[in-house]
Amino acid sequence: MVKSMYSYLSESWRQVVGKEGNLKEFLRERLTLWRRQPVIVRVERPTRPDRARRLGYRAKQGFVVVRVRIRKGGLRKARPRSGRKPKGLGVAKKTPGKNLQWIAEERAARKYPNMEVLNSYYVGEDGRWKWFEVILVDPHHPVIKSDPKINWICGRAHRGRVFRGLTGSGKRARALRNKGKGAEKVRPSREKYYE
Repeated sequence: MVKSMYSYLSESWRQVVGKEGNLKEFLRERLTLWRRQPVIVRVERPTRPDRARRLGYRAKQGFVVVRVRIRKGGLRKARPRSGRKPKGLGVAKKTPGKNLQWIAEERAARKYPNMEVLNSYYVGEDGRWKWFEVILVDPHHPVIKSDPKINWICGRAHRGRVFRGLTGSGKRARALRNKGKGAEKVRPSREKYYE
């Protein structure tokens, strides 16, 4: 069977993530450059074109790719000024209910309020930061409106979809992607756990 160009790209990416071959030096230089850049940067083309295309990206007008930097770890809470028992301080061991990728998508959506988040994917990390690339779509662009494969995003029902957990990482954080025999059923929602 003949392999496509994108299969070779995804294979080389697996080598980078697996720290094999000579590509890890290239990734280290890239992260050094990214650390000096702003938190949200618009990029000309995706770093991982194979992954971006699988998630719906096309190299046409109306599509924008943004790289977002997120600090790793749990929440940083301010220590209360008045007295508490150490257990009730609420400083340590506080974990957000969202994953870092979902938070990155929301920050990109706030930076570009006229765009809708289609999806996102991981591009790198070091000891302190994680980087994700977020695919944004302009629902008001004529090219997007006339494309039958993507014009579903122009509907009113998809407005603000990232803030309602309708992207891939949002569904994963809401435990809607669990599969298999031992997967705990959390549908229809997780609201009952927060009442």
